[in-house]
Amino acid sequence: MGGDRLAGQGASLFADVRELAVVGLVEVVTHLRRLRAVLNALLAEADRRPPAAALLVDYGGFNLRLAVALRRRGIPVVYYVSPQVWAWRRRRIHTIRDTVSRMIVIFPFEEPLYRDAGVPVRFVGHPLVDIARPAGDPPAFLRAHGIDPARPVLAVLPGSRPQEIAHNLPPLVEGLRRVAARRDDAQFVLAVAPSIDPARIRAALGDLPVTLIGGATHAVLGACTAAIVASGTATVEAALLGAPMVVVYRLSALTYHLGRRFVNVPHYAMANLIAGERLVPELIQGGFTGESVASEALRLLEDPGARERMKDGLAEVRRRLGSPGASGRAAAEVLQVLAGGPAVAKNH
Repeated sequence: MGGDRLAGQGASLFADVRELAVVGLVEVVTHLRRLRAVLNALLAEADRRPPAAALLVDYGGFNLRLAVALRRRGIPVVYYVSPQVWAWRRRRIHTIRDTVSRMIVIFPFEEPLYRDAGVPVRFVGHPLVDIARPAGDPPAFLRAHGIDPARPVLAVLPGSRPQEIAHNLPPLVEGLRRVAARRDDAQFVLAVAPSIDPARIRAALGDLPVTLIGGATHAVLGACTAAIVASGTATVEAALLGAPMVVVYRLSALTYHLGRRFVNVPHYAMANLIAGERLVPELIQGGFTGESVASEALRLLEDPGARERMKDGLAEVRRRLGSPGASGRAAAEVLQVLAGGPAVAKNH
């Protein structure tokens, strides 16, 4: 199960991960039949051609069920990118202990959590450390897209799934309108994820002057004055690129109401969790309004000292995410399990 890049490496795909990109508790219910069909297809193939091991990446709601079924078949399971057991449904760690031969984690605070629970674990660092790179010449990048490098640039990353766009874009648009009314020199750049139709975003923006750029998220973050970023992996990218940011997120009202009682974290933004403090502002659910977006964005645009203090904190976050080479270290862990090596690899 994967996407175009995995297929490009020669993998035989039985399911496309984009078909299973569902956000929210309630929303998953409408996809249960498809999810079950994909699970059964993968297990049928595992029975037909038993693999030496299974490598499962993230996506805990689906992959933990798959892990249990594979383990029953005697197939070793390596799990790369931990389910967020530290945030909610922590009891899943018992399932992981009983089914996963090696947990490979990308955040430093995850390693002691698993080790204390008796799960063989290795922190390898974050793969984005190798990948997140700004444009070689940020001013030239901006000029190539008709943006004046001498004027403030506010980057907007509304999410990479259609459901995220539907929930996040309306308050973002309202916030940008407020910023534009206050600062006629502000320029807006929206990084469009490959999975999102730009036409859908343009329709929501109306006459708001926003430059849409696809396939260049890191260049956008590396060239902006400040950013508004939907909670998720993009916040890690922004941290690695040193982009001062405001983190936002909104779910459906019912999903948020049902899920909030299960979530037990001091912060939502990954940069804050890694830093162990509220380094970047978080606007979540009811706190995510056009007014609050504009207030936080204007503070960063108008206060160079606030931007520099945030950049200093993000530099520490970047240090804690490990050195380059995370993917190679993760591959070494997988190879060791395939070779029947010890439960935990030696330090790299």
